[in-house]
Amino acid sequence: MSRETSKPIRIAIDGPAGAGKSTIAKHLSKKLGVVYIDTGAMYRTVALFTIRKGIDPQDRKSVVKALDEIEVSISYSPEDQTQQIFLNGENVSGLIRTEEVSACASVTSAYAEVRSKMTQLQQKLAESMSVVMDGRDIGTVVLPKAEVKIFLTADRNARAKRRFLELKEKGVEADLEEIERDMKERDERDAGRECAPLKQAEDAVLLDTSNLSIEEVVEEIEKIMKDKGY
Repeated sequence: MSRETSKPIRIAIDGPAGAGKSTIAKHLSKKLGVVYIDTGAMYRTVALFTIRKGIDPQDRKSVVKALDEIEVSISYSPEDQTQQIFLNGENVSGLIRTEEVSACASVTSAYAEVRSKMTQLQQKLAESMSVVMDGRDIGTVVLPKAEVKIFLTADRNARAKRRFLELKEKGVEADLEEIERDMKERDERDAGRECAPLKQAEDAVLLDTSNLSIEEVVEEIEKIMKDKGY
């Protein structure tokens, strides 16, 4: 039964790279019958544009200037619970999951101007419907008044293995040690950035997914929701 027929709810899921945010959010969205919004895909889309234009992600001035050329839009299919993301009208959903794009997004997403543009879009999407939204600052910045806030975490080695297997399943060559090294650097950047750093909201529930299956994590979140009256 869709949550849209009862009490609207906004579920914010935050956490570091590889903690399982997107996977859990997708499963929860499907089970509850609410819209899933992948905010990370929005930042990856900006990063893809930056790479295509040959802009050094460390060149903040050039990245910010390029924002005027970027239009990010989302198409959501309630039938199969899938989200497609578009860059200036082009469907780039299958082009934004490479390690190159991830590394670039980790840098460009730290810029206040980039975050401001994406945050406005994310907030607009969550204004009139129930949503499950995942990212790194959803419960603290994007949806500070979300009815349910979850902070997912896992030890870095477990997170790196998940990303490694995810890439291998897609036929992408990957090196586990390199992924773990990049993840460490990304964690430090995300937690240390001046604008909207990665941190657990005071009213978020911490869930360590290191030794939990997808189904077990979803069940834990459903228990949290039930305790809150949803």
